[in-house]
Amino acid sequence: MEKKYTIMVTVAAGLESVVGQELKNMGYDVRVDNYRVFFEGTQADIMRANLWLRTADRVKIVIGSFEAKTFEELFQGIKALPVEDYLNYDSEFPVAGRSHKSILHSVPDVQSITKKAIVQKLQEAYHVRTRLPENGFFAQLEVMISKDQVMLTLDTTGPSLFKRGYRVEKGAAPLKENFAAALILLTNWRKDLPFVDPTCGSGTIAIEAALIGRNLAPGLTRTFDIEKMDWFDHELSDTIRDEAEDKADYDSVLDIHGYDIDPRMVKIAQENAKHAGLSQDITFETLDLADWHPATEQGVLVANPPYGERLGELDAAEALYKTMGQLYKPLTHWSKYILTSDLSFEKVYGQKATKKRKLYNGQLRVDYFQYWAKPIKK
Repeated sequence: MEKKYTIMVTVAAGLESVVGQELKNMGYDVRVDNYRVFFEGTQADIMRANLWLRTADRVKIVIGSFEAKTFEELFQGIKALPVEDYLNYDSEFPVAGRSHKSILHSVPDVQSITKKAIVQKLQEAYHVRTRLPENGFFAQLEVMISKDQVMLTLDTTGPSLFKRGYRVEKGAAPLKENFAAALILLTNWRKDLPFVDPTCGSGTIAIEAALIGRNLAPGLTRTFDIEKMDWFDHELSDTIRDEAEDKADYDSVLDIHGYDIDPRMVKIAQENAKHAGLSQDITFETLDLADWHPATEQGVLVANPPYGERLGELDAAEALYKTMGQLYKPLTHWSKYILTSDLSFEKVYGQKATKKRKLYNGQLRVDYFQYWAKPIKK
């Protein structure tokens, strides 16, 4: 029988339910927690999660968990875990650490004791008396202690999942690709509707919309750490990548537009789309937000305008919000979604949102103001 793993997907604050829904759509039973989502799966499922998750950060295997209130309990607990199933005697395995509301609160001590226990376990398992060489495959471990509960995990992803690989250049305050994807998944956009980003910057939101519209796996052009580990069934990589290629929709016609007032940013957005292989699907143009007029009666608009976080910039940001309100309010059959950290946004925009959602863009608390479209009466 195929081995099942407990898989932990790490997530930015506020996006747990979005990642949970992505995994449910993939057919998994999930348990949603703060900053993470758990599910059970095989090596194939780990690979699929890495390849397909649009809004997550990392996919990790939970090697084991136990309670520890003393360093001796920590040492023995780690040593009892089946680390030899995941590490060779020569694997390079740095140990990251975190501790939250626990008796064992010194992270450097927790890390060094965990490392020592694993070294001893591997020396015994592989009958090695000398020092471990650590020149084999790379395996990033993390020991986390929360309320005296210890969890040891192995990262299967490598560089975070937001690093899709298509972004050749970015602007001053770029959105991470997974955050941009979440903004789209939180809308009612379907690929048969027009999609507009009026403040597109380096084009990330529009590019993520095209990836969703084409049903392209976001991880298709990159590799993952698990693919370099020798216990992993490497034939799965090709099988699951081929499977993903077969699911791509290259036939639908997409109507995706990105606009920016800065021609330099438009050029960067075009380069990024080209790098993603999506330049045929998105039209980027230099245009002032106030000069845009929709060509269709209905559609979806997602904007990440400047927040005015720096001194003196708030007035300019609020003038922009006011313009948005004047321009977008009459578009009753368009759904508008606007991200900002300005809590007075609705007042300046001139309309209360249908719904707003609290998110975190990095460390910055932001709100996603949602104005839902009225249906067109047939």
